Amino acid sequence: MRAMHISHDHPLLLRIVDDLATHGWSRQDLFLPHALTQALAGECRARAAAGELAPAAVGRGPALEVREGIRGDRILWLDPGQSEVCDAYLDVMNSLREALNRGLFMGLEDFESHFALYPPGAFYRRHVDRFRDDDRRSVSAVVYLNEGWLPDDGGQLRMYLKDDTVHDVLPAGGCLVVFLSGEMPHEVLPANRDRLSLTGWFRRRGNEPF
Repeated sequence: MRAMHISHDHPLLLRIVDDLATHGWSRQDLFLPHALTQALAGECRARAAAGELAPAAVGRGPALEVREGIRGDRILWLDPGQSEVCDAYLDVMNSLREALNRGLFMGLEDFESHFALYPPGAFYRRHVDRFRDDDRRSVSAVVYLNEGWLPDDGGQLRMYLKDDTVHDVLPAGGCLVVFLSGEMPHEVLPANRDRLSLTGWFRRRGNEPF
């Protein structure tokens, strides 16, 4: 899998920047190439079969705990060099980070991401992505890896918008959703089949003391 770096002024990236500036979120149904989406889904399934995905926890630091009544996904954090296909995905997201910095002057320094697998019936209750005591997460980005997903399969991402409306996103393969981490309450609805995604956060320098 070759590197996937694209120019920061690619029209697709500029559209995401404009959406984020205007609405605080963006949805792009055809973000990742089909071949990369398939390869990432295969990587996630292989690692799940090998027992590498662990139950996701909520909270932070000493308060971190697994609470299936809040979220029921299993996750695996990505590291550079973990695999060629994951590095290709990280290259794409770094291009988006550069575009966000150039267009919105956000000072985003890095990107953290993990695979997430929701088995049938699993969900994630309404929440926001920024911790109360850590403001580094600035922009959330979710890429879906599910081929042939239908509305009856469930598993929608439900976003609660500022105008008091609700927007549901079907987790179809190749789709990207980006939103401001501290300003967009959202939840994951239960699905009827395994639901795969890559969830990540663009982070700026935090307010923690040096």
